[in-house]
Amino acid sequence: MHSPELVIFDCDGVLVDSEIIAARVESEMLAKAGFEISPDDLARDYAGLTFKDILLRIEKDEGLVLQASLIAEAEKLVDQRLARDVRAIEGALDAVAAVRTPKCVCSNSSSERIRITLGKTGLLPLFADAIFSAVETPSGLPKPNPDVFLHAAAAMKADPRRSFVIEDSVHGIAGAKAAGMRVIGFTGASHSQPGHADALTEAGAETVIHRMSDLQSVIAALSEWAEDA
Repeated sequence: MHSPELVIFDCDGVLVDSEIIAARVESEMLAKAGFEISPDDLARDYAGLTFKDILLRIEKDEGLVLQASLIAEAEKLVDQRLARDVRAIEGALDAVAAVRTPKCVCSNSSSERIRITLGKTGLLPLFADAIFSAVETPSGLPKPNPDVFLHAAAAMKADPRRSFVIEDSVHGIAGAKAAGMRVIGFTGASHSQPGHADALTEAGAETVIHRMSDLQSVIAALSEWAEDA
């Protein structure tokens, strides 16, 4: 594998520093519903999942019944906070611009939210229409299902085995690996905590970077080495 056919970026926590903003809003909503969890713990345990899936997992793990109306309320408030406060990950603009092969975004967020955050941070023009929301694919299945990655590869006419994914969450890495893609973990967002890199490695990331400025050299190095070599 000498050159990737496609480089896929997760959005939240990879391109934009949004995970901690969403976690703060969602922890507030959960506290009002009777479940106390800190934003840091929420981001650590549930990063990469939709808020719907977070609620389902909490209900299962804690034996609680949470109102479905929380989803719409949280989504609206998160969008408002992101439009106001979100910032690009340091070095993301230069790192994305340096990728000369086809590239796209695959996220569990809605395409509207992706465009809000990428537009706010100046990243949107670098992807044009190459934006894929898991919940808007034909199956509608979010990560850790592989569907959004496979859908993007088909749309971009790329071989999944010759595609790289940059992910900050265990769930995202699981989906990318299930799609047969190669994965680089990222720990440079504000929600990253001690042990994050180890968790990403255990989930299947071939390597983990903390700075976006390292991305290009890491892709080049890994491209010279095929996993099945």
